[in-house]
Order: sequence, then C-alpha cells, then structure tokens
Amino acid sequence: MALNIVWFAFFAVALGIACVKFAVTGDAGIFKVLGEGVFDAAKTSITDVAIPLAGAMIFFLGLLNIGEKAGIVRRLSRLLGPFFQRLFPAVPKDHPATGHMVMNFSANMLGLDNAATPFALKAMDSLQTLNPDKDTASDAQIMFLVLHTSGLTLIPLTAIAFRASMGSLQPAAIFVPCALATVSSTIMSILVMTVVQRIKIDWVLALGLLALAALVAGLLLLVNSMGEAQRNTFSQVSGNLLLLLLIVAFLTAGLIKKVPLFDAFIDGAKDGWNVVVRIMPYLVGMLVGIRLFRDSGALDYVVQGITWVVAKAGINTDFTPALPVALMRPFSGSGSRGMMLDVMKRYKPDSFPGSLASIMQNSAETTFLIIAMYFGSVGIKKVRYAIWTGLLADLLGVVCAIVIAYIFFHT
Repeated sequence: MALNIVWFAFFAVALGIACVKFAVTGDAGIFKVLGEGVFDAAKTSITDVAIPLAGAMIFFLGLLNIGEKAGIVRRLSRLLGPFFQRLFPAVPKDHPATGHMVMNFSANMLGLDNAATPFALKAMDSLQTLNPDKDTASDAQIMFLVLHTSGLTLIPLTAIAFRASMGSLQPAAIFVPCALATVSSTIMSILVMTVVQRIKIDWVLALGLLALAALVAGLLLLVNSMGEAQRNTFSQVSGNLLLLLLIVAFLTAGLIKKVPLFDAFIDGAKDGWNVVVRIMPYLVGMLVGIRLFRDSGALDYVVQGITWVVAKAGINTDFTPALPVALMRPFSGSGSRGMMLDVMKRYKPDSFPGSLASIMQNSAETTFLIIAMYFGSVGIKKVRYAIWTGLLADLLGVVCAIVIAYIFFHT
C-alpha cells in the first residue's frame, strides 16, 4: 500500500506543479517536458539500466554458481554466521542466503555496484525461500534491504574518478570522510533495526560491530599514512584489483574441488537474464515516476523550503547547495550522480558543497528503486515497514555526511 501511494504521488505532484506553472506563467512548455520525459525514461530504463544490468547479472550469477559448487559460499556462511544469525534470526545456520548477503556487502564496500546488484538479487531470492508468506516482505528481507540502503562503501571509486575528471586538486580527499560517514550510517541503521525488530544486542553482535569499526579504523590509518598521489592510486586500484582476485579465487577453488568450471558458469548464468526480465516492469514503472517528479521541479522546491527553514532557525546553510544529491539519492542513482556533477560544476569539486555532494552520494542508496527491484524480483507486493526504515537509513547517512563534511572541509 505504501509503495502504491508513493508511486502515485510522483505522477500527481508532477501534474499538479505543471498545472500551477502553466496557470501562473501561461507557458505550456512544462507539459512538453513531462510528456517527453515519460517516453525517454521508459526507454532509458531498459537501455541504460536493465540491459547493462543483464550483463553483470549473467556473469556474476555464473561465477556465484561456481563458488557455491566449490563450497566458498558455504564457508562464508559459517565464518560470519554467528554475527548474521543475530541480525537475521530467521535464517538457519549455514544457509546459502548468508553467503549471498556477505558477497553483496563485500562488493558494496569495494564500491563495485555492478557486482553488488547480482549478489543482492540472489540474496533476496535465497531469503524468499525462507519466507512463509510469499507476497509479504519478511523481517529478514527488510533487514537486508535497510542494511543495503545504508550505503556501506569503504572505497568510493566512482566519486573519486568524477572528482579527478572535473579538475579536483585532491580527488581522494573524500576517502576518509566517506568511510566514516558510511560506516556510521550503517552502524546506526543496525541499531535502529534491532529496536524495530526487537533483536537483542548480545556480545557477539556488539563484537561484530566493533570489528567493523576496527576494520574501518585500520583502513583510515593506512590511507592517512599515504601521500595524495598514493591515495589516488590506492583508490583507483584497490577495488578493481580485489574484484579480479575474487574472480580468480572462485575459479581456483572450483579447479581444486574439480568443478566443471564453464558448465557451472553457464548453468548459473542462465538465471541472470530471467531475473532481469522479471524486474524490467518494476524498473520502468518506478523510473518513469521518478523522472516526472524530478523534471517537474519538485526537488528544487523542497530544497528551497529546507534552506528557508534552516536559515530561519539560525543554522549555517552552507550545506544546502548539496541537498539535491541527498534528496535525489533515494529515488535514482543516475539522477543523484547527475546532481553531484552539477554541484561540483557550479561550486568546484574541492569546494565545501562539492566535497559534501561526493560524500552524500556514497552515504545512502536508491531506496525506492531497490524496494521495487529487489522485492519485485521475488514477487513481493506488501513491503510492510520497508519504506520508512529504508528512508531512515538514508536520512542517517545524509546527517552523518553533513556533520563529517563540516569537520573535514568547512572553514
């Protein structure tokens, strides 16, 4: 019901704003923009999102099948099982879903979006096998979605690459702030979900959170010990190098276990296209609504309203130029990326708004699109409390990004 209301609101708000603009200015151009946006968004949903996703899905699901037959996924489940069993009490010990979630979170932490999505869809499918009510999202599925939307990314490859391409003198300067913001957001999201789902925080869960914080602290110390040139090289090389090592590790484990590598890859890859076909309608429907909402100017009005309220409250408003990134992020990854580039173009990438926009881009996720795509891939129609908890995770990420940006970049 909640998702239906939100989707309807995209179109209703866009139409309402267009009518008001026409009544005030007499310019009918806004209707042309929105009309063309419907067809363009419908087309790009397939050409720019679904088709590129299909290639990643086919490859990584094939690779994942090799990993499952070689026992890697099962070993990951056993290794991190105690921690994940606290967060996902309904998931049995050594269940494949744990390994699939670990693969997804690992790819996210490395900033490898193309690899993370196939693993996430596979994880959602595994969790669906445990769901007693196939039409309704389970607690485990909502927990997984919220942790995903908290945007845990330790190596912000994309943002650093864009900053470098736009002439930043210190493109990797956001490395440490991004890591701090995204981990803070994830830890707070976990704590919120333990309250919502009434999960007891015992020593195992607490130790796991401390281990995550220690991992980040170690990474930050390593990066801080480097010069600027070394940071840039580390940022550009580390994630992709680890991805290649992961692929080779899966293939090596398959050889050792005498898995027929290519046959296993083909068997797993066949599911990739089927998954993409299932989620295409959800992608088209959600992305068209988001496009109209954005093209109508609704986001601009929201930013102006927030800026006015903040100014009236006597709070520094230097962060508000970067807010379009935060507001667009829950709706569209490409849209928020475009907003980030626009902020960096207008204010320069090394400015406070430019740096904050980069951190915001890596501190949250595309909540509405993820809900539509992940739940749609397994046929879930009732999302329960997934929307407001997912948006809360996004909000926590934005707040963390603003606070950390003021500490690191505001003068």
